[in-house]
Amino acid sequence: FGGTVRVPMGKLSVAGAKRLHFLLGGDLVQNDFNILGMPLNLETSVKDLGFIGQKLEKRIKKLEIETVEDLIFYFPARHDDLSVITEIKTLVPEQIATIRGRLEIINVRRSPIRKKILTEAIVGDASGKIKLLWFNQPYLGKIFKAGDEYYFSGKVSSGDAGAELISPEYEKVKDEQTHLAGIIPMYPLTAGVSQKQLRYLIKIALGAVGQITDFLPESVKEEYRFLDLPSALYEIHFPECGKGLERAVARLKFDELFLSQLLNRKLRYDLNKKSAQTAPFKEAETIAFVKSLPFELTAGQRAAAWEIIKDIGTAHPMNRLLNGDVGSGKTVVAAMAALNVVLSDYQAALMAPTEILASQHFGTIKNMFQGLPISLGLLTGGENRLFDGGRDTAITRKEFFKKLSGGEIDFLIGTHALIEDKAKFSRLALAIVDEQHRFGVGQRKSLRERVGQEGFTPHLLSMTATPIPRTLALALYGDLDISYLPEMPKNRKPIITKIVASEKRGAAYDFIAKQIAAGRQVFVICPLIDPSDTAGVKSAKEEYEGLKRIFPSSRLGLAHGKLKSKEKEEVMSRMKKGEIDILVSTSVVEVGVDIPNASVMVIEGAERFGLAQLHQFRGRVGRGEHQSYCLLFTESRSPTTVSRLTALLGAKNGFELAEMDLKIRGPGEVYGFRQSGFPEFKIATVFDYALIKKAAAAAEEILSKDPSLESFPLLKQKFETHLASLHLE
Repeated sequence: FGGTVRVPMGKLSVAGAKRLHFLLGGDLVQNDFNILGMPLNLETSVKDLGFIGQKLEKRIKKLEIETVEDLIFYFPARHDDLSVITEIKTLVPEQIATIRGRLEIINVRRSPIRKKILTEAIVGDASGKIKLLWFNQPYLGKIFKAGDEYYFSGKVSSGDAGAELISPEYEKVKDEQTHLAGIIPMYPLTAGVSQKQLRYLIKIALGAVGQITDFLPESVKEEYRFLDLPSALYEIHFPECGKGLERAVARLKFDELFLSQLLNRKLRYDLNKKSAQTAPFKEAETIAFVKSLPFELTAGQRAAAWEIIKDIGTAHPMNRLLNGDVGSGKTVVAAMAALNVVLSDYQAALMAPTEILASQHFGTIKNMFQGLPISLGLLTGGENRLFDGGRDTAITRKEFFKKLSGGEIDFLIGTHALIEDKAKFSRLALAIVDEQHRFGVGQRKSLRERVGQEGFTPHLLSMTATPIPRTLALALYGDLDISYLPEMPKNRKPIITKIVASEKRGAAYDFIAKQIAAGRQVFVICPLIDPSDTAGVKSAKEEYEGLKRIFPSSRLGLAHGKLKSKEKEEVMSRMKKGEIDILVSTSVVEVGVDIPNASVMVIEGAERFGLAQLHQFRGRVGRGEHQSYCLLFTESRSPTTVSRLTALLGAKNGFELAEMDLKIRGPGEVYGFRQSGFPEFKIATVFDYALIKKAAAAAEEILSKDPSLESFPLLKQKFETHLASLHLE
C-alpha cells in the first residue's frame, strides 16, 4: 500500500492497472508495453505505433505531436458526457442520445434519388428497435456484424417509421470503451486526422504514462490532495467519472500555474541578492526637464515616473513593467528615468524591436534632451549615429563601439544590435526594453548583463502598450512591479469610431477618398494574409488587389507577417515618409510606429479581433493634429458581435476593454500568448484565481525552504526544463 505497482505484460490491462492503482493508493502505475504488445517509452515515435501511427505521422506533426510523450501531453479541448445510456423506446426527436443495442440487420444499397449509397441498420434493445442511416459509407457494411452489440450516439431524427439516428457515432461493446459510453475526450484536430484516430493513438501512448516523473513535492500534493501526475494524465484523457476528471484538471492546471509562479518568484529571489548602482533623485534637473516639455504630464505619467525614480535610487535592481495605453506617453517617463541615471554619471540603454521604432525613439528623445549635457547614440543594423553637443552625426561602427565602451555615450537607443558582442558599456545602470513582449527572455537577460562594472546589475524597465488588466498582471507577472498609464495626453482628439455594415461600404470608400484628397493617409487591417475558402473574411492580399481598383490614383502598400523583417520595415518607412496613401496590412502594425499624418484606420472583419487588439489598431491613428477615424467593417449580424464592437465605441481606455474582452473571449484569443510573451498555458487560465493563489503560496513556501531547489531534485530538473522551453532566443 502506497508503493509502486508494476504490471508485467499480459497480466493486466492499462485500465485494470489504473483501477488497481486507485484501490491500493499507490504512487505509480507502470505498464511498459502498449496495447500492440511492443516495448514503449516516452521517446517512441508516433510512426512506431502501428498502422495508424504510420498513416498519421506527418499529419499530426502539425499539432506538434511526434512522440508518445507529446501524445500524453496533448490535452482535450473539452469532454462530452456520453455515459448515460438511453432506452430506445424513450428517444424523442432532436435529442442527442447514446444507445446500446444488438445489430439485427445491416444493408447497403444505392438510393434511386441522387444515386447516394445508403447504409441502413436496425438495432434493438430490450425496450424496442430503431433505424440507423449513414450516407456514402459503404465500408460500414463490412465493419458491422449482425448479432454483435454496439453503442451508437447521435441526434435523434423523426423518420417515416418513427425515431431514427442519422450518421451516428458507433463503437462495439467491449470491456473498455474508448469512443462512446463514457466521458469522451474531444481534441483539437488538423486536416486528415479524426477524433477516433487520435484517441486510439493516445490510448496506446498512455501505456507509458507511468514513466512520467512526478516533479511536484510530496508536501504540496498532500496539502492540496492532488492526484499523482501519471494518474492525472490518464484521467484527463479517459476519466472514470466526472469527479476524477475534475481532480485531473485541477492537478494539471496547478502544475502550469505553479511553474509560472515559481519562475516569477525565483527571478525576484535571485534579483534581490544582487546589487545595483544607486541613481539619486536629481530634483532640480528633473523639474527643469518637465517644465521644458511642450506638453503637460498627466497624473499617471507623474506617478509612474516617481515610482521608477524611487526604484533606481535604491541599491537593489529594479524590475518594473510600465504598462501604458496606446499613445499614453511611456517614452517621456522612460526619458525621465534615463535623465536621472545619466546625471548620476551612469549609462542608460533603450532596446526597441524594430529599426523604425528605435529611430523614432532616438528622434523623440533627442528633441527632449536638446540643450542638456547628454550624449545620445543610435545603434541599429544599418545606422550608428551620435547626438552630442547639439550635433547629430553618423560615425563608423568601430568608432561608435569605442565611444560606448569608453563611456562617451550616455544614453544608447537601438535594436537587437545593443546585445552584439562588440556593444560593451562601461557603467550601464538602467536597461529599458520597449514592447517587452517582442523580445525573448534571453534577449532581455543579455541586455541586462551588459554592465561594464563587475558586481552590479542594471535596473530593468520593461514597457508595453498591450493593455494588461490588473487581475491578469497579478497572475502572470509575480516578479515585476507594475506602473500603469491609463490616461491619454490632454491635447489628444478622441478618435471617432464607427461600425460599418456591408451596405454602407460604398459611402465609407467615398469618405476615405476625401481624406486622401486632403493629404491624409489610411491603414486597412485584414485578419488573414492569404485568401481562405473557409474563413469567410477578406485577406490582406485580395484586399490590396481590390483597393487598387477602387482607388486607382492612390499609392498602395502591403505589409504582412510573411514578409522578411527588412521588407516590413521598408514598407513602414515608406508609409512614415508619406510615400504610401493606403497601407493594407495584417496585425503587424498593431503596436509601434507613429505616423501623425494617418487619419483613418479601416479594420476588415472586425469581429475576428479581440477588443484589446482593435483598440491597439485604433491607436495607430489620432497621433497628429488632424481629426482621426476608425471604421470597423463587419459582415456579422450576431448580437454578440454587435455588443462587443459597440463597447469599443464608448470605452474610455484599453484596460477597460481588455478586462471586458478577457471575460468574453479568454486570454488566448485576446492576446495570443505566442505573440505577447504571456505564459503559453495548455490547460490553465488566468481565471483560475483559487489555483493561482495556491500556486503562489506553494512556490513561496518551497523557495523559502530552499531557493536553490537542491533539496527538491525532481522539481529542480523540471524547472530547468521549463525555463529552457521559454522564449530564450
